[in-house]
Amino acid sequence: MAIPLILLAIIQSLLLAGGQVFLKFALQRMDSFSWTWHFWGGSIFANWQFALCGLCYGASTVLWFYIIKHFPFSQAYPMVSLSYVFGMIAAIVFFHEDVSIIKWAGVLLIMAGCYLIAK
Repeated sequence: MAIPLILLAIIQSLLLAGGQVFLKFALQRMDSFSWTWHFWGGSIFANWQFALCGLCYGASTVLWFYIIKHFPFSQAYPMVSLSYVFGMIAAIVFFHEDVSIIKWAGVLLIMAGCYLIAK
């Protein structure tokens, strides 16, 4: 039984948005950019959020390989836009940002578009 495109796209988009969330958390903890060992060794590579960001991106990429191998590109590629939906939710939950009704209307349009493309 083949896993439907929409389910795979949701998982891939969650991983992609998760990578962005962990990247933002990592950047908030990092020192100002410099070409010093302290920055690279202590600020980036000792940052567990940065490591989780990479893991999320890596898993998302491997799943993306599977998706574009097994589904038509014209259906698969627009599904990446689901990550915008999860990004909007993450902005509210993790970063306590205000999201206007206009932005929610855009999210609903993205979801409707993904549904129509996946059919």
